[in-house]
Amino acid sequence: MIDHISIKDFAIIKNTEIDFEEGLNVITGETGSGKSIVIEAMSLALGNRADSSFVRHGAEKARVQLQAEVSGREFLISREVSAAGKNICKINDELVTRKSVSEAARLIADIHGQYDNQILLDPDNHLELVDRFHHTHIDPVKKEFSEIFRQYKAARSKLNERIRVERENRKKLDFQKFEVNEINDAALKPGEDSDLEERITVLRNSEKIYKAIHNAEELLSANENDILTQLGEISRSLQSVSTFSSELSAISRDFDNILYELQDLTGRVQAASAETSYEPGEIDRAISRMDLIDHLKSKYGKSIEEILDHRDRVASDLERSGNFAEEKAALEKETKELLEELKEKTKALTFARTQSAAQLAEAVENELHELNFNNARFEINIRKAAAISSSGGDDCEILISTNKGEPPKPLAKTASGGEISRIMLAIKNITGSYDHIPTFIFDEIDTGISGITASVVARKLKEIARHHQVICITHLPQIAAAGDANFRIEKSSDEETTYTRVTRLSPDEKTDEIARLLGGDKVTETTRRSANELISSY
Repeated sequence: MIDHISIKDFAIIKNTEIDFEEGLNVITGETGSGKSIVIEAMSLALGNRADSSFVRHGAEKARVQLQAEVSGREFLISREVSAAGKNICKINDELVTRKSVSEAARLIADIHGQYDNQILLDPDNHLELVDRFHHTHIDPVKKEFSEIFRQYKAARSKLNERIRVERENRKKLDFQKFEVNEINDAALKPGEDSDLEERITVLRNSEKIYKAIHNAEELLSANENDILTQLGEISRSLQSVSTFSSELSAISRDFDNILYELQDLTGRVQAASAETSYEPGEIDRAISRMDLIDHLKSKYGKSIEEILDHRDRVASDLERSGNFAEEKAALEKETKELLEELKEKTKALTFARTQSAAQLAEAVENELHELNFNNARFEINIRKAAAISSSGGDDCEILISTNKGEPPKPLAKTASGGEISRIMLAIKNITGSYDHIPTFIFDEIDTGISGITASVVARKLKEIARHHQVICITHLPQIAAAGDANFRIEKSSDEETTYTRVTRLSPDEKTDEIARLLGGDKVTETTRRSANELISSY
């Protein structure tokens, strides 16, 4: 249950704290005094989205703290919203996400407001009520259905993609074959373009290279006065005196090493000289080959490797196209088998929901009879949907008849605002029992009701409060009189600002508040007696 809430600088609330109790907690106050602001603050603490408009005018931030206990587990939830829009969430003084707060809130409380009535009028939400009612039985069936539905959708998607690819391939098949043949005919080799660029550079400078190489060859080894011959004589001269000292020996040895290297270089120069004879037309063929490679690069990739990768991908697509009939048959077989299994799981889910819907309808109808719907007939219609979707193969709609002799009709077309409030109260009472929610929060559940019906609703809230903590905002004396703990919201103003405060009422103050609700601002002994009679009736 919720033990305590502290609200600071939230809307027109400057600073207030409320200690809630077990049973039925009732909050009353004048219209416009800020009753719904308390619910807004509680909703924020229980995970609703933050908005900088919540911050009280002139304040830097709004802060709401909620203390609760669920099954021996303590929760201290803090929410802060700054005027700049910064949002801070904490649970037990630890920073958390808003999602974490929302998950904790589902264990603590269920808030009902006018928006929930609109949800109830939308048939798209009715199936969820049915699934939640017998969730221990339906959830495993839904899980099996969802898994087969996922597999079926995946297989169907693969089949559709295979058909789509094949349809596109038929259009571009000839073009793909041309691309593969064009690249294959070129007989490309990785790195070939770099080699060609170097060869073309050499060929374009062949005359200059030829002269330089042959000049070097002539100087090195062409006659009896060439460089190698002269260096050989020097080597022999040094060797003849190398035994006379270690220094001469070292000089002779180092000189010979240089001579050997020069001889090796001379061999390389001679080899290069032999290669400087070029075949006529070679440069034209090299340039033509380079032009072909550049042309292919402009179409298929920036490098030979990318061109070859493109060819391999297209060839793979062509190969798959050739295997299309076999792949399609296999996918069609898999999809058909999964569809049959999906239909069986859908039937099982429909059967489980039909049972749940009948039992839920009976339970709600009994609750409605206790809420002064003496002749009410409540039905939940499970029918086949136009197509199987992720939620199953069912559509669901709530039907109701509130008068004898009238057939049940869709809830949205039949029920008044007051009737919707009572229907929602009946549903909340039932769902709360199997959801194990310790606290119900009702924001003006009494909308559209009065008189005897108001007393019936008050008794139902009192009954619910035997097993759950109930926090209820109301303007009806009948409901206020049933309260185990009563609070009054008052709005005051000074010269500069308006603010709201919440006060716990003593028994005498509770009597005066109910007398005010019965008779207006002027409280008399007559209205007090009526208030006491109303209180004692519960």
